[in-house]
Amino acid sequence: MRLEDKVALITGAAGGIGRETSLLFAAEGARVVAVDVNDEGCQETVDQVTAAGGQAIAVHADVSRADDCEQMVVAAESEFGALHILFNNAGIMDHDDGDASSTSEEVWDRTMAINLKGVFLGCKFGIEALKRAGGGSVINTASFVALMGAATPQLAYTASKGGVLAMTRELAVIHARENIRVNALCPGPLQTELLMKYLDTEEKRQRRLVHIPMGRFGKAEEIAQTVLFLAADESS
Repeated sequence: MRLEDKVALITGAAGGIGRETSLLFAAEGARVVAVDVNDEGCQETVDQVTAAGGQAIAVHADVSRADDCEQMVVAAESEFGALHILFNNAGIMDHDDGDASSTSEEVWDRTMAINLKGVFLGCKFGIEALKRAGGGSVINTASFVALMGAATPQLAYTASKGGVLAMTRELAVIHARENIRVNALCPGPLQTELLMKYLDTEEKRQRRLVHIPMGRFGKAEEIAQTVLFLAADESS
């Protein structure tokens, strides 16, 4: 029960890392605000949490919209009284994202709006709630490509995750004396629906695995354990 009496808001909660983290957080005692644009998938996550004896609500929000991000934080405080953990996890990987020549401006803008602006907006409203609660933890999902680049071109995605990483570093410095920890995850390639749809050929999959000495894709539940460590009070 490492998260007993904590309230956690998780974006991108309809599947993948977001769903696994929602289930793990609830099992550790947190009350979960599951957020997604995919209402059906988000409700499925909530149903799984409650079936296991946890507490959770589903909130519809497009993280690229300021009003939606403000309202998801309002929902957390209204339903559960406070917000202690903010997991900015929602993101996209567009099938038409490629190199500089092939990536359209539309794909670039949409990717930045969700992957980078969405994290900014989550922090804009969420960090104020953490202050009201006396402190807490922010976890932002970046990617290993922010550090290494990707052998399979996806320039908009890589640039957006690089921005998340840089923003996280600055937020960590800004809020360090306010009892607020800010960390970024940089997972390797995971066997999630999002990535498998993008890596839709064996050639693409093998090109992604050149970065991974073990030669296999990771699992969302493995990453959820890292998120738990970052969210718990004993982490730093």
